[in-house]
Amino acid sequence: MNSIKNILIAITLLLSITSVNAQIKKGDAFPNIQLQNDKNKTIKLNSYTGKTVLVDFWASWCPYCRIANKDLVKLYDKYKGQNFEIVGISVDVDKAKWLQAIVKDKLKNPQLIDPKGFDAKSVAIFGVRGIPSTYLFSKSGKLIAINPTEAQIIAQIKKQ
Repeated sequence: MNSIKNILIAITLLLSITSVNAQIKKGDAFPNIQLQNDKNKTIKLNSYTGKTVLVDFWASWCPYCRIANKDLVKLYDKYKGQNFEIVGISVDVDKAKWLQAIVKDKLKNPQLIDPKGFDAKSVAIFGVRGIPSTYLFSKSGKLIAINPTEAQIIAQIKKQ
């Protein structure tokens, strides 16, 4: 009985180490992820390299995400012409509700969906533990901050 317990502990430890190593961390490049956008087109996340990019994980059913969307709309409107992009990644499992939220929240920035909720590959790669969660990438495509402040985002946009 003790050996089975030890084997289970070893497997659990191995899986936790493996999942931690799979998560993106500061200094890592854009993950090679392809997701569908709100127009049914497949988009490669790393295609945004060359711009300062804020990746925003959210969902239509998340009240905090919907509140944050209002601030993201203002930020996007103000800085979109300065080599800046916000890429929303929804963890909605109901595509229709996601599309309704995009319209209702007046989101003009690129919107992608990984429709497996918190079991989604992108959630595992980014290490998303809750939403909203944001990830700031430099123009060279390197992760520089997780859940940055608005001041950090603006400072990165203004870097030449």
